[in-house]
Amino acid sequence: MSYKAEYIWIDGTEPTARLRSKTKIISDGAEPDTWGFDGSSTNQATGHFSDLVLRPVATYPDPIRGGSNVLVLCEVLTVDDRPHGSNTRALLRPVAEQFAGQEPLFGIEQEYTFFRGSRPLGFPEAGYPAPQGGYYCGVGADEIFGREIVEKHLDNCLAGGLTISGINAEVMPGQWEFQVGPLNPLDVADQLWIARWLLYRTAEDFGVSATLDPKPAKGDWNGAGAHTNFSTRAMRSGYDAIIEACEALGRDDKPREHIKQYGAGIEARLTGAHETAPWNEYSYGVSDRGASVRIPWQVEVDKKGYIEDRRPNANADPYVVTRLVVDTCCTALDKAFLL
Repeated sequence: MSYKAEYIWIDGTEPTARLRSKTKIISDGAEPDTWGFDGSSTNQATGHFSDLVLRPVATYPDPIRGGSNVLVLCEVLTVDDRPHGSNTRALLRPVAEQFAGQEPLFGIEQEYTFFRGSRPLGFPEAGYPAPQGGYYCGVGADEIFGREIVEKHLDNCLAGGLTISGINAEVMPGQWEFQVGPLNPLDVADQLWIARWLLYRTAEDFGVSATLDPKPAKGDWNGAGAHTNFSTRAMRSGYDAIIEACEALGRDDKPREHIKQYGAGIEARLTGAHETAPWNEYSYGVSDRGASVRIPWQVEVDKKGYIEDRRPNANADPYVVTRLVVDTCCTALDKAFLL
């Protein structure tokens, strides 16, 4: 007997990488091993030297095929066993290991939008739907579009062993959100990529596409982000560490460094309107969804907890975002509190 292993990896498309996958048949009792692919077809190599290597890093039950079949998340390597230039996971790994003693945890809120053809699901063929207002966490066929896909995606994520903490409808028709975490940096990024793959694959069965475009509809509509909730052991224990983390994210050239790597098209989303701070200004505040970084009101009451970086786009690479946040905040906390 044998089982199917769906090898999943992130390609080299710029400015926003895409997910790729292919199936390998593996004999029962054998584990998924390294495999090759044509990098010239994924924007990761040239035709005259196209072979690249897939190295499994995480395996999950396959909720689409069921049975003993699996999803295999892979890093991309060159044939001489070095991380490929598109392999952002390899850059996160040493940073996560360096600051593991601070016990960083993330919860990422992934917003996305369903499209049928060229228009968001729920938009009429001509013109626009009613202004946003009733769609967020709404109910009813006049306000909610795609719930059957969302529920199936949630079931698939849970069956795949992912740490999904919730779902909700967002402020525009056809726009939704799921949350992954709390998990350590590598696990939250790994699981978010798998959850994205499951989103695309689930929607495919309904004849609908899902996009992480940060501004899927122009005009007076909210964009789509990947709000990133972050804490360390010190932040979960005291408020001074919360403030230091917020200060660190705004110090020196850090705002520019982060914004440049928080997803393509960020200027179109972070305008200062629609619950965002301007992309070129850094701010933080309690219960302020118009700030770059929000301190939840309960955190101020409890004097401990976490912060929410509201800047990352829906299309941001979670390996990059978690690396930047851990490096910036944990370095500052280490210096301030001699951790």
